[in-house]
Amino acid sequence: MRYEGFEGPVEELVLLKIKEMEEKEGIRVLHAVESGSRAWGFASPDSDYDVRFIYVREKDFYLSLRETKDFIDWELNDVLDINGWDLKKALRHFHKSNAVLFEWSNSPVVYYTTDEWGDLYSQVAKDYFACKPSLYHYYGTANKNYHEHLLEDMVKYKKYFYVLRPILACKWIEEKRCPPPVLFEELCDAALEDGMRAAVRELLAQKLRMSESDRAPGIAEINRYIEEKLAYYKALAEAMEDDRKPAWEPLEEAFRRLAWGG
Repeated sequence: MRYEGFEGPVEELVLLKIKEMEEKEGIRVLHAVESGSRAWGFASPDSDYDVRFIYVREKDFYLSLRETKDFIDWELNDVLDINGWDLKKALRHFHKSNAVLFEWSNSPVVYYTTDEWGDLYSQVAKDYFACKPSLYHYYGTANKNYHEHLLEDMVKYKKYFYVLRPILACKWIEEKRCPPPVLFEELCDAALEDGMRAAVRELLAQKLRMSESDRAPGIAEINRYIEEKLAYYKALAEAMEDDRKPAWEPLEEAFRRLAWGG
């Protein structure tokens, strides 16, 4: 790809951006992934690259009495969308079972990672996955996108996948009680009902040929399916008991090990 003065694979470009951020911000990147439609497997030809990363700073930063920033918005344009979270912010959100963090941790497109991050996730953070908040997240995402984008006569087909994917994630969580796969294809294989496969397969084929701004007629069969599932998962999430893990100690120990070196 060509980007400003760079020409080469996007993976090399992201690594250059990571090095640039580390030098200018005084950080150390632990994990950097693709998080958008390219990670989900239904990018349009003109989709941008949604790069998300987790970073850590030196110990003295965390001991400061001054207000400190816990995120970095590095670049945002038609090609690159790069932003990341401080390790402390990330671990706080793992404690809440933030579904987005589990997606970053399991993205099929990893631009850069470290053994430290792999150990932290596999030995500590993954145990903080909880079904109720994750169901609420995916139900809310599907419900919002459906009512904002798919009720008109002409719609962007990409928006169907911003609804179908979280619905299938809800089904995965209900049945398997663990983080859902990031790839839409894996979710379809595991969770989509046989009667919907032909319609969704045709929708995906059409979407992959369309640009981000193209519109086409809404699909009544898929809309009916969405409405049925939204009602079901709203009721399920409301009835489910809170299953978040209350303990802070494992996360705090992991934070001290990475940020303080011990």
